[in-house]
Amino acid sequence: MNEQNALPAHIAVIMDGNGRWASRRLLPRTAGHAAGLKRFAEITELCADMGVKYFTVYAFSTENINRSAEEVNGLFSLASKAIDTYVEKLMRKNIRAKVIGDLSMVDASLAERIRRAEERLSACTGMTLCIAFCYGGRHELARAVNSALAAGEREFDDGTLGRYLYTAGIPDPDLLIRTGGEKRLSNFLLYQCAYSELYFCDTLWPDFDRTALEAALEEYSKRKRKFGR
Repeated sequence: MNEQNALPAHIAVIMDGNGRWASRRLLPRTAGHAAGLKRFAEITELCADMGVKYFTVYAFSTENINRSAEEVNGLFSLASKAIDTYVEKLMRKNIRAKVIGDLSMVDASLAERIRRAEERLSACTGMTLCIAFCYGGRHELARAVNSALAAGEREFDDGTLGRYLYTAGIPDPDLLIRTGGEKRLSNFLLYQCAYSELYFCDTLWPDFDRTALEAALEEYSKRKRKFGR
C-alpha cells in the first residue's frame, strides 16, 4: 500500500444508477432516488468516521432540470425532506455542509431552506460535506469568469480563477468515484478534477456500501500520483 495515498483528504462522488436500480425492481424512479438518498447519508457518515476531510457529491446537475417534470419535482421534494431528516444528524456528527450550484433554478422557499440548513451547520468543525445541487462545471467556470471581471480582475492564473469558484477555499478532490458503470465526468468539477484519481465501478449507487467504498480506497492507495511531474 502507498502510505502517501492511504486515505484521500477529499473524495468526490457521482452518485449514478438510482433510476436503473429502481427499474430493475419494477419501482418508480423516485423510489431509486429515495434509496440513493439513504445510501448518501450512510456513506457520508462513514467517510466522516474514517477521517475524510471533504466529501463532495453530485446530487442534481444543471442538465437534470430537463428530465420529466414528475421526476424533477420528486427530486426537489426529496431534497426538502432530506433537510428535515438529516440536518440534525449532521450536527451530531459535527459535519459542516456547503451547497454548490445555482439555486436560482429552484423555488425561493427551497433555496431559503437550503441556506438556513447551511447556516445551522456552519459552526461544525468536522468533515465538510459539499452538495453539488443545480450544479454544472461549465456553468461554474462561466460564472467565475464573470464574477472575476465584475470585481475588476484583468489577468487570470489558477489562483485568481479559483477564488471565484463555488469551491473556493476547498482543496481539489484526491479521488473521484463514479458508480453505475458509466465512465465520464458529466460536467462535474471540470476544473477541480484536473489531477484527481478517477475510479469507476459498475455498482449502482443505492448498492454502494462500505465494502464498495473500501474497494475504491484500496485501488486509490495503489496509485502513484505525479501531478504532471
